[in-house]
Order: sequence, then C-alpha cells, then structure tokens
Amino acid sequence: MSSALHIHAGKTAMAHLRQHGLQAQDVAVIPAAAGGPKGLILQGLDQYLFGEWLAGAPRQRSLLGASIGSWRMAAACHADPVAALKRLADLYCGQRYPAKPSPARVTQEIMGLLQGFIGGHEAEIISHPSQRLHVLAVRGRGRLQAPQSELSTKLGFASAALANLRARKHLARHMTRVVIGDSRDTLAWMPNHFDAFQTDFVALSAENLLPSLLASGTLPLIMQPVRQIAGTPSGTYWDGGMIDYHLHFPYAQLQDRHGAGLVLYPHFSDHIIPGWLDKSLPWRRANKGAHSSWLDNLIMLSPSASFIQSLPRAKLPDRTDFFHYGLDHEARIRDWKLAISASTRLAEAFAAFVAKPDMAIVKPLNF
Repeated sequence: MSSALHIHAGKTAMAHLRQHGLQAQDVAVIPAAAGGPKGLILQGLDQYLFGEWLAGAPRQRSLLGASIGSWRMAAACHADPVAALKRLADLYCGQRYPAKPSPARVTQEIMGLLQGFIGGHEAEIISHPSQRLHVLAVRGRGRLQAPQSELSTKLGFASAALANLRARKHLARHMTRVVIGDSRDTLAWMPNHFDAFQTDFVALSAENLLPSLLASGTLPLIMQPVRQIAGTPSGTYWDGGMIDYHLHFPYAQLQDRHGAGLVLYPHFSDHIIPGWLDKSLPWRRANKGAHSSWLDNLIMLSPSASFIQSLPRAKLPDRTDFFHYGLDHEARIRDWKLAISASTRLAEAFAAFVAKPDMAIVKPLNF
C-alpha cells in the first residue's frame, strides 16, 4: 500500500487514527490545492472519496478549492460526482493551443472548458444536500487594482513578488483573498483576520459560479483577468493560488458537532506551500513557523515517489507539458490519460487503509 500512497497526519489527527481509525463521518473539511494539471493525478482518489466513501456518510462538509482545486470540488458537488470528475478531466486534457497563444485565446479555451463542465449543473452544485463549495480567488490592490496594460500588470506582480520575498505578510498590500462560497456554511473557523490578508466572504450563486471558477484559475499574464464577479467587491480578479496555493488555513480552530472535526486533504504533493510565490522559498512551508499548529487535525494523502516514477516521463502532469509536447496534442493527451488511469491505485490504497488501518505507514506532518 505504501508504495502508491503516502499518509501524513497532524498530532490531533494522529491520535484519532490510533484510537479510532478513520471514518467518513469524521471528515468535516476537504481542501483542494491549486496546481494546474497536477490535480489530474487525484481523479481516481476523488472519484472513490466522493462517489463512494464520503457519499456513504452524508453530513455537512466544507469543500474549499483554488484554481483546479476549486474545479475538482465543484465536480464533487454534482449529483453524479464520478461522472463530473471524469468530464472535468477529459475537458482539461483536451485543451489545445497554438504555439504562442494570446491571453485572450487561453481565456477563451478555459471558458469553453468550464461551460462544458458545469453548464446545466449550476443549481445542483450550489444546492448540494450536504457539501458546501467555497471558491478562492484573489483581488488586486494598489497597482493590481485595475491595471490597464500588460506592462502595468507585470510591474504590479513584480512589486508583489518583491514584497512577498521580504515576508508573506507584505503581499497583503498587493492583493486580498475573496471566498465565494455556500452561504449555508459560515466557515466560522476561518475568520476574516486569521492572517495578514483581508478576506471577503461572498455568497456563491448560479449567476456567479462560472465567473468565480474562471477567476480562481486565471493565471496572471497567461490569461485575461476577470474584471467583475456578481456579488463580489469591485476589482480585478486572478488565480486564488497566488495567496492560497496549497490552502494553509487555521483548520485546528474547527469545532465539529457531528464528528471528530478532521480535515482530509487529497494532495498531489507531500508538502504544503502557503502561496504560489513561495514555491522557490524552501523556508516557506506550512509545517514551519507560528502557524504550524493549524494543521493538527489534518490528514494528507499524496502519491509516493515510486508511484510518480511509474507515470509517463516519471512525473506528474504539469504545465511544462504544454511546452514539452508542443503541437503534438495527441501525445500529451495520451500521457495525461495514462497518468489519470494510474490514479485508481491511490484510491485502492486509501480504501485498504480505511478498511484496516496500518499506523506504521502514517507519518507526522514534519516533512
């Protein structure tokens, strides 16, 4: 089992696993990271979790996602999550671009993907009987509030990157967090001022679902920004992963009346990076610093190194594949779908663990 799946747990979650094992009823929150094509490797696991394991123990669950993570969580809120996750993966794999696509061309492609994915399903997504979807996006401040040209956008993000290099808290001068989510779920454990970033909570609706999902996955400079989302503060919106790349939130503040208050995190990586701009900063990891206790009740599932080695090109699908394969779209699609097919091994490994927990394979969140 350990050859395919890694399991890490915070100290509270570890104690729970030792005493009780893992029951679907105990899972209150599921985060989903930004990361583009990397998220494809979780399809098999997502289909098992939402189509079978969690579906057998319905309760209110908060599903939070940024970028492709928000798209995965929107799929999980369909009446048929297995079919929706497959449709999302097929549409995502099917992206085709010319050699040097313009931001308008990329935006057009992603808009078509999202329309094909959620079109006609808006009502069932926002009114799921037990799951509560929350979509993360970033709204610009300062130079990024309303940039009028590519140059001004570049200058704005360059300033943001320099500020973030000094300290993550300084990034808050350049962007704010916006959570467009299910109004039936207050997310009381994630208050406005839990970190340096202003956080606006806005009600998700059938009207703003598609633009929210688009904004959450809008890559700066590669796509056109989303200028307005119904019901949200006015401004310019980009990828939620800019602030919340791997969703480092104060999960341990969760008070759960219906179970153990565990956070189950299917992730493509075995570490948690707070923001996209922190990727190249190894000292910026969620298990380090003053907020490491936020993850005490979190259980993280991720593919092992040996599993990744078994994939095409011995790697997860990622955005560099668009350059590696170039205009050979069929080869890229073939290899991405081979990786997706392999993801059923992650689901099988997790199912084996919940049926017969082996604590010898559960590691602490100390990366």
